Amino acid sequence: MRRRTTLIAAAVAAATLGLSACGDGSLEATGSLDGSKLTIYSAQHKNLTQAWGEEFQKETGIQVQIRYGNDSSMGAQIVEEGAGSPADVFLTENSPAMTTVEQAGLLAPVDPATVAQVGARYVPSSKDWVGIAARATVLVYNPGKIKEADLPASLMDLADPRYAGQWGAAAGGADFQAIVSAVLAQEGEQRTEAWLRALKSNAKVYQNNIATMKAVNAGQSAMGVIYHYYWYRDQALQKSSSGNTKLHYFKNQDPGAFVSLSGGGVLKSSKHAADAQKFLAFVTGPQGQKMLRTTDVKEYAVGRGSASDPALPPLDSLEAPEIDPFTLNGPKVIDLMTKAGLL
Repeated sequence: MRRRTTLIAAAVAAATLGLSACGDGSLEATGSLDGSKLTIYSAQHKNLTQAWGEEFQKETGIQVQIRYGNDSSMGAQIVEEGAGSPADVFLTENSPAMTTVEQAGLLAPVDPATVAQVGARYVPSSKDWVGIAARATVLVYNPGKIKEADLPASLMDLADPRYAGQWGAAAGGADFQAIVSAVLAQEGEQRTEAWLRALKSNAKVYQNNIATMKAVNAGQSAMGVIYHYYWYRDQALQKSSSGNTKLHYFKNQDPGAFVSLSGGGVLKSSKHAADAQKFLAFVTGPQGQKMLRTTDVKEYAVGRGSASDPALPPLDSLEAPEIDPFTLNGPKVIDLMTKAGLL
């Protein structure tokens, strides 16, 4: 219990220290919160959350303020704040942090009309939160370092000694931890532990997904496990971090084909509950989902009838494993990764 309290306190401190000022017109709350405004705790991309907040304000007249952090630390902060949290809405990049808040009993049910706006496979069975965007797991590789025919058939095959020293990942990041949570859900604890041990001994650990992709691009690693949008964003620019690379999709319901949901939920303790529900309805509606194409985030839209960026392969073509995001066990993943010496 003492260890858990210490970890939560550290995470809260990290989330607080992570706040930084943006330019003029930013909705980011860098100091004291204004209790009259709708308060969003967001681990999502700043440019996307800012665009959502600005357009929502414009459309409704409801004033918005945003506090930023990362998935795990912000989820831990909300749990620590409990019923006294000033947050009205929580937005995540990956679902395990949302599940942590949900399991603490801190989320209000999402309005049924909002749930209906999202594709059925992008809503957890609990329906206490909804998907707001999606990102696909991919293997970025350097054809100059490994031939396509020699790529692993499964994400789990990366544990094979023949790939020792040839791959890398950002093991400390929430993105990779979400991928591990899918491995755990599909493959079980024993195989996940073995796979993590192989990562510790045979792979290179990088700071984040961009660093992983850059290392593959530079030939420092032959392969890297990342989310798709980092590659597509760089490809749309100068290709400076991805020009020497290609993407491999595992498909076949492999854990390496995992599609992670970014989540949106309303806090049960919200003092602006009706406005919070309106915001979530906006984000998952046609206008909010369109911004996934117009803000260059390259994430997938999950709203019914909403198109994703045309540069991306269709979401339903990825043959992702069917994993209920409500079942993803973030705390267990952190325990396993800690035991493997990765955290």
